Amino acid sequence: MLKRLLLITLFATLATAAGYGVQSQEKKVVIPVNKTNPTDGKQMYVSYCAPCHGTDGRGNGPAAIALKTRPVDLTALARANDGKYPAIHVNSVLQFGSTLPAHGSADMPVWGPILGTMEHGNPQSRPLRIANLNAYLKSIQAK
Repeated sequence: MLKRLLLITLFATLATAAGYGVQSQEKKVVIPVNKTNPTDGKQMYVSYCAPCHGTDGRGNGPAAIALKTRPVDLTALARANDGKYPAIHVNSVLQFGSTLPAHGSADMPVWGPILGTMEHGNPQSRPLRIANLNAYLKSIQAK
């Protein structure tokens, strides 16, 4: 009986160890985040959004392949809303995150906790960043 219990424990331990080994081999995309000027929407986009959404905003960035779902084509937001850019919705997504499965959690991978720590010295910086990034996204809408 003791021998059987030891064998079961050994197999359980091996199975657990194998599970951790498989997890550590998963593909992880690390995007370096550098502080940007909160008044420059384009600079913020290139630094924080382009890795997933692409430099052209069409959802083809180099990190897009690691996501469950292809990133949204940010140049088609107005077209998808009867020609009107959805500034309030975009503001909400930038401020509170997205529930899209591609993002995993509500926070976008880059806009999440990393950027939240940048505003410790200046709490007005976050709304300024959101407004200027929103303005840049409006400027890249397909005609």
